[in-house]
Amino acid sequence: MRKKSRKPPSRKIVLRLPDLDHTKAAVLNSLSSPHSRRNYKFAMEQFITWYCSEPRLALNRAVVLRFRLYLESLGLAAGTINQRLAAVRRLAYEAADSGLLSPELAAGIRRVKGVKQLGFRLGNWLKSDQAKLLLECSDGEDLRSIRDLAMMAVLLGCGLRRAELSALEVEDLEVRQGHWAIVDLIGKGSRVRTVPMPMWVKEAVDRWIIVANVSQGRIFRAVSRHGTPWGKGISENVIWYVVRRCAERATLDHLAPHDLRRTCAKLCHTAGGEIEQIQFLLGHASALTTERYLGCKQNLEKPVNDRFGSLFAARRVESR
Repeated sequence: MRKKSRKPPSRKIVLRLPDLDHTKAAVLNSLSSPHSRRNYKFAMEQFITWYCSEPRLALNRAVVLRFRLYLESLGLAAGTINQRLAAVRRLAYEAADSGLLSPELAAGIRRVKGVKQLGFRLGNWLKSDQAKLLLECSDGEDLRSIRDLAMMAVLLGCGLRRAELSALEVEDLEVRQGHWAIVDLIGKGSRVRTVPMPMWVKEAVDRWIIVANVSQGRIFRAVSRHGTPWGKGISENVIWYVVRRCAERATLDHLAPHDLRRTCAKLCHTAGGEIEQIQFLLGHASALTTERYLGCKQNLEKPVNDRFGSLFAARRVESR
């Protein structure tokens, strides 16, 4: 008797919610960075919500193109849309690897192009006198003010990210070549760098460590309503609210923690620092990213269209 030929396993075209949840969990488990997991989770949940709201759609290239049009209608930036599309592609890859989606459909989704990014947003940074005013408004005699001043000093003087400041520990501070530094700091993309710490920053940190009696572990801790330190660290959201609270005291609007990182880079460059050294300080993989932080390609302090004088003023003189 002839053996019955086995039929190849059928691949799905329309994925149901349990299949999508299973695939989403597989994608999140494959990511090592907590920031990537957070961003991918939000992007995939947004796509799944939109996908399940449509009537019996097949997960293919045309559907992802419709989702891209939906994202564009929300007025999102090009970089944000491209990140959401990258999460959808990852979702399709994992579904194909799990046998839930046809490889042909996953390949079609892979061919969906992202949105072209025309130019770069300038960003925000402070001048030297504004940075000094921000530190002065952060200072105080109570424990919370001492902590806030130390945090602002590290953000401005060392250019750390929120996650890096939150994870900073006492053991990370060492003397290298006669200078205090944050040694072997693991930053974005698991890149390791050593960040020099100016003495005025070290003095602000030492003041907090002594007053809060921090001897090991995370440097910055929460402060209770009674003015006492508690817990083993702080979250990134606490850093956000501290920066916003200090900016309100200094009457500086729309200031975020990452703006202090840009300010550190800008002040270093204004003082004559080399772009290569600023790149090492910030931990950028490319010098082009550092140039965008500095605004090197566009000088707004002395713009080129100010060089030929005022045509309007000259016209008024002629009319007289």
